[in-house]
Amino acid sequence: MGVLLRPLEPLDAEVIAAWGDDLLFCDEAGWSRDLDPAERRVRWVELVRALPADLIRLAGVLDGELIGYVDLHGSEPGRRELGYLVGGRERWGRGLGTALALAGLAHGFDVLGLDEIWAEAADANEASVRILQRIGLTETGRGEDAWYLDRPTFYRQFAMTRSDWGRAGPG
Repeated sequence: MGVLLRPLEPLDAEVIAAWGDDLLFCDEAGWSRDLDPAERRVRWVELVRALPADLIRLAGVLDGELIGYVDLHGSEPGRRELGYLVGGRERWGRGLGTALALAGLAHGFDVLGLDEIWAEAADANEASVRILQRIGLTETGRGEDAWYLDRPTFYRQFAMTRSDWGRAGPG
């Protein structure tokens, strides 16, 4: 699947903010349901304009359409946390999460030259756990307790090194 990553653009903020109009999307993605749509849009515009120094957030594009984003977060030299989000909900279940996550690994290792990328997913979020396993990350331990869709769970932690990536190859 030919997902391309590019820097976020101002018009992306409107599209991403609109995904939050779907309350089930908010629940699944861990977004607040409490933001007024106008306030959510303002926050996304501000975020796109000025990302925190420790966050690389790239738009995921397929056939010219914004389908999600990838995060590489952290300030440790050579190590970042991978995050990804497919939006809106009508795109879920089509392999786009896997494609975005793989694109994030490729960017982290091949473009940024990272030594290690780690990620975590709530144990109760079976789809996200499967994606991390599918893309070749190794489970490294149990993280903090959490809530997912109003039920208690915990985070499962995963990691991949640059040498693992080199052996596995992209995709």
